[in-house]
Amino acid sequence: MSQPPLSAFSLAGKVAFVTGGAGGIGVGIVTMLAEAGAAVIIADREEAAARALAASLNAAGHIATAIAVDLADEASIVAACAEAIARFGTPWILVNNAGIQDRALLLEASAAEWDRMNAVNARGPFLLTRELGKAMVEKGEGGRIVNIATAGLRGSVVKGLAAYVGSKGSLLALSGISAYELAEHGITVNTVMPGAVATPGARNAKGPAPDGPARRALPLGPICEPADIAAAVTFFASPAARYVTNQVIAVDAGFSVT
Repeated sequence: MSQPPLSAFSLAGKVAFVTGGAGGIGVGIVTMLAEAGAAVIIADREEAAARALAASLNAAGHIATAIAVDLADEASIVAACAEAIARFGTPWILVNNAGIQDRALLLEASAAEWDRMNAVNARGPFLLTRELGKAMVEKGEGGRIVNIATAGLRGSVVKGLAAYVGSKGSLLALSGISAYELAEHGITVNTVMPGAVATPGARNAKGPAPDGPARRALPLGPICEPADIAAAVTFFASPAARYVTNQVIAVDAGFSVT
């Protein structure tokens, strides 16, 4: 007898490691992966917020825990990955979601800000992919890596995002290389490109007021919610996407067609 079609989206028995899971888009991703059955590790610099979210999910009958990590610090990343593996076994899912998105106009931006943005948004995911990718290969059961980039890679969004979009361009390139090198191990690597999303991080980003194409009305209505991004992540993370790798989904409320 064939299984019900929705079983292809079940993550029961899987462990997911989500960076930046304690806030914004990360909360939506963590919540949906947990609802799909995964045991979720909320890896975040804001440890208190991560613990509070984990407690809330556990109270609702899901499985979640928190691990502190600073994506700008290689030693912190290595330690967090080792702790996750020691406590829960090798994650089957890695979601490189954490990122910073402060704005600075191109002609006023500093090298220090460029380096800070790239350290968190590009170098951090590289180190996590290296550490957890090695563990996935050693375990030999395949895996899923999902990287969160930006719809800004498909066209200008607002002014002041040179460092942010540059770092996400590096992340998208990393996705392609990772997909190629990890395919033989049954590990898929895909990318989600969010458009404007209603999050505290977006509202509170430092820098000049947002000005540019993203200010126009979107064809599908209001800006996205974290759950909209989480749905694409959950698909890529699921058994249903077993033959999907090196692919990109833009979740942007139709911004790309305007």
